[in-house]
Amino acid sequence: MTATDRARELAIAAAQAASDKVADDIVAYDVSDVFVITDAFVLASANSDRQVRAIVDGIEERLLEIGAKPARREGEQEGRWVLLDYIDIVVHVQHAEERTYYSLERLWKDCPLIELPDSVTNGRSERPAGAETVAGRGSVAAAQGDGLEDAAFEDDDFQDEDFEDEDLQDDAEPAGGPGA
Repeated sequence: MTATDRARELAIAAAQAASDKVADDIVAYDVSDVFVITDAFVLASANSDRQVRAIVDGIEERLLEIGAKPARREGEQEGRWVLLDYIDIVVHVQHAEERTYYSLERLWKDCPLIELPDSVTNGRSERPAGAETVAGRGSVAAAQGDGLEDAAFEDDDFQDEDFEDEDLQDDAEPAGGPGA
């Protein structure tokens, strides 16, 4: 079983909307073989809570234009991991730290990727480092071996002179995803 045409349409539109808001590591999975409740997952990340919210708003606006409203929206208040459930697809927009910590790609790495158009970029680059296009599979990067499973958060990552303590709103490790 593969994702329906409608699920693919929604996933591509969500990915494009996320790209338009400069989201990072955008990937879409066809999870129809492992889930009966949805056909596709779209993952995107951002470097700030504000950007997470902007990406979510952009996705909702774009999907509303093609007749889709989310059945459920979780995590908006915290702005660290927002889940949009459109029944046919589920969109996860995560702060980069949550994306690394929870590493959802590891859970779905065996699911086929939904091919995204070249207009879907990741952040300010055309494709994430190490990305390649595989016929019929789309962009392969964060989802297929970018090292997220081995990533560790290091304090040294934030030793930049321009970094201000007030930029960091919550020093605690993520306590859970949406609804936790």
